[in-house]
Amino acid sequence: MRRLTVLALGTALAITSLPLTAQSAEPAAKAAAAAKAYKAPRNAMGQPDLSGFWSNATLTPLFRNPRISNKPTLTPEEAQAFEKIWTTALAAANEPTKENAGPATVEQTAAFAKLLEIRPDFAAAGGDTGGYNTFWIDPGTKLVQIDGQYRTSILTTANGMPPARKAGAPPAAPRSFRDDYTSYETRSLGERCITGFGRNTGPPMLPNGYYNNNYQIIQTPDAVVIEVELIHDARIIRLGGQHRTDGLRPYMGDSIGRYEGDTLVVETTNLPESQQFMGSWKTLKITEWFTRVAPDKILYRFQLEDPELWDAPWGGEYTFNTLNGRVYEYACHEGNYALPGILAGARVKEKEAAEAAAKAAADAAAAAAKAAPAGKGKAKSGAD
Repeated sequence: MRRLTVLALGTALAITSLPLTAQSAEPAAKAAAAAKAYKAPRNAMGQPDLSGFWSNATLTPLFRNPRISNKPTLTPEEAQAFEKIWTTALAAANEPTKENAGPATVEQTAAFAKLLEIRPDFAAAGGDTGGYNTFWIDPGTKLVQIDGQYRTSILTTANGMPPARKAGAPPAAPRSFRDDYTSYETRSLGERCITGFGRNTGPPMLPNGYYNNNYQIIQTPDAVVIEVELIHDARIIRLGGQHRTDGLRPYMGDSIGRYEGDTLVVETTNLPESQQFMGSWKTLKITEWFTRVAPDKILYRFQLEDPELWDAPWGGEYTFNTLNGRVYEYACHEGNYALPGILAGARVKEKEAAEAAAKAAADAAAAAAKAAPAGKGKAKSGAD
């Protein structure tokens, strides 16, 4: 396996902005009609059948990425050109490294350069110290396609970005665990193997852009359980009932669900501060809709409401697609084994810094003491 390497390139592949022609609009219309005509099957309990193994891995980012496009959608031709960049670059990255191998092809070199232009973080994910080899990365190979349209962002706001916070609302406080070594409790929940990173579990449930974006949905008369591959979280959605009022805030919030026709509707409140979303948690309400729109596809929509932070609700949508396989046990041990070393290393650095500071202070005092008599002698000699 070879690491994803930044390769110099004078020219890069470009996604040409093409007008939406009648030919490219026709498949979109057919896809929309097929989705409307589809009737979701029912399980033995009479519920719309959402069970099975699913994946939400996708190339479509949460926020609109201007490196991809400033438009909300791409034509099929643009989408295929973009998807080819990824498949070519990742396939080349997964080739076995050969001794004295010749230079990559022009197409591979161009694809690498364009891939890193669009996702600079892949340079670290595939090649930095501690980064995974690209063999282990599964970011998806397709853009989100809804009603035949290829989306450039999961968010459905006009510009594909979060709305402005309402006047007077406090700004979102930055949250960084990277340089806080006070205690294991100040390290991230993902590092401690408590919850996954990238909000796979949610709500809202979002693809993390790297790997382990797989799920199993299990339905019972009283609950829907969504097993999340990453950190093997089990999100339990109670059917019917009311939100808890005891003040407890579970990691995944308090989710209650109901079926409306072919759709599972889920409302979540009581999210803890550690799972805040863009600074919102205390008065945040998240509504999700799961609708099976094809044998191999679930349309997932989410809406965020927080009267303290935003003037109006907003959200996004994407699709879960059937997983070719099943979810196996995920074992997370990095935090279990690494945390003592991480914290011990921090204590050593603190000790070294304290010793260096003490030495510097002692050296400064010694220099001052040494300089003081000489200064007094010169002054006396001058007086004489």
